[in-house]
Amino acid sequence: MAKLNFLLHHSSLMISDLDASTKFYTEIIGLQQVARPDLGFPGAWFQLGENQQLHILLLDNIDPTTGRPEHGGRDRHVALTVDNFDLVRDSLEKNNIFYTMSKSGRKALFFRDPDANAIEIIGRD
Repeated sequence: MAKLNFLLHHSSLMISDLDASTKFYTEIIGLQQVARPDLGFPGAWFQLGENQQLHILLLDNIDPTTGRPEHGGRDRHVALTVDNFDLVRDSLEKNNIFYTMSKSGRKALFFRDPDANAIEIIGRD
């Protein structure tokens, strides 16, 4: 088989409250919401850099939202790089969002969104 070059286009997370999750991802995390076609169910899309997106889907979540590890690095998670790590960390602290620092020693942290989805933020600065 010929060598293939894959790039991540988007990742999707299940959510239970579209307004609360949209506010969380735009106002607390600082993502840019972009237009989304009508797919027959509610959701929102956020642009990540030039060619990647994060999608949130208001659908029944088959995964448990309780009993997850305290440290998001020991759970399924989405990892995002950011050019101003301190700004994101400060926003989490200001909004009383619990996070843990990466166990690897990297400039990275883990937190959970309102539906217990684990998100990793990695600093580029």
